[in-house]
Amino acid sequence: MKIRTIMILCTASVLLLAACHVNPHYNPAKSHHTDDGFRNNYPQPARPSFWKWQWDRLTKGYPEDPKQGYGFPLLKPDTAFLAANRDEPTLTWIGHASFLLQVGGVNVLTDPHLTERASPLSFAGPKRHVAAPFDFDSLPHADVVVISHNHYDHLDLKTVVELNRQKGGPPQFFVPLGLKQWFKSQGIDNVTELDWWDNADHMGLKLTLAPVQHWSWRTPWDRNKTLWGGWVIEHPRLRFFFGGDYGYSPDLADIGKRFGSFDLAMLPIGAYDPRWFMSVMHANPEESVRAQQDLHARYAVAMHWGTFRLTDELLDEPPRKLAEALAKAGVAPDRFFMMKHGETRKLDFLVSGPK
Repeated sequence: MKIRTIMILCTASVLLLAACHVNPHYNPAKSHHTDDGFRNNYPQPARPSFWKWQWDRLTKGYPEDPKQGYGFPLLKPDTAFLAANRDEPTLTWIGHASFLLQVGGVNVLTDPHLTERASPLSFAGPKRHVAAPFDFDSLPHADVVVISHNHYDHLDLKTVVELNRQKGGPPQFFVPLGLKQWFKSQGIDNVTELDWWDNADHMGLKLTLAPVQHWSWRTPWDRNKTLWGGWVIEHPRLRFFFGGDYGYSPDLADIGKRFGSFDLAMLPIGAYDPRWFMSVMHANPEESVRAQQDLHARYAVAMHWGTFRLTDELLDEPPRKLAEALAKAGVAPDRFFMMKHGETRKLDFLVSGPK
């Protein structure tokens, strides 16, 4: 009886503490929770000045995009095959951090973005350099959508609203803690919200939100009010990691230790310059190669490059830097491969290929 009373009092104390904080999800037992939002697991330098970066751009010059464009090829996906496919595991790169992953007869979209700009404005902000290979009518039916965080290049309002209206019924959206309310405000209720290391089962897949070093922001008033993370997507025969967006940190080794290994990791390689400003939030190609090793990923595929120009390096630089990093690390290029926009790869090699 005495133990039960103590347990009730402890539970009541935790609930009372949580009620006194602005963060409705606040849990004092979790170190990444704060009174008014969330923070990263590991110490990092103080946030550099955004305005210093902009001043440097203004005074020192900003490398211009080639006038003739980059000439990145855009492949036309075999939409009939993808729509009918229920047997073969495949991966299609839509661009930036958006993939269509088909596994176990389930269509999974990662950070889907099919519109013209990564911006709250339709007339300004980062614009696509390569068109989306699908429109909303040609995109195969999405069963699952995973969102890594709320930045505009990863969470696009029109895209998620249109996906929720898709023929054949809406997908189930999986989001980090705090984002469910935003989706609800857009009329989307089919949302599963998870904290770091929490998981949920859906259509034969197990989805886990894993910690990575980043931040969240959508308005001037909501910095770090919602959580961020990478996604572990597990099928009985295959395990995937979708990195979302991150700065290199020990979190990646923690994920590797917890899960043992991955068959394929989708890892960002772009938006990294200048390093004094971007290193805490975006990995460069060399760090992405280290991330593959930390995760014990048999294969990795590059993303977060070539679609939107967000930072100072030219859009065609990350693939060159990745090739240099792979050579330096002694990793075969086919173990960390590039894809063209709109390209589909059959992933049978993950099942039958060398371990």
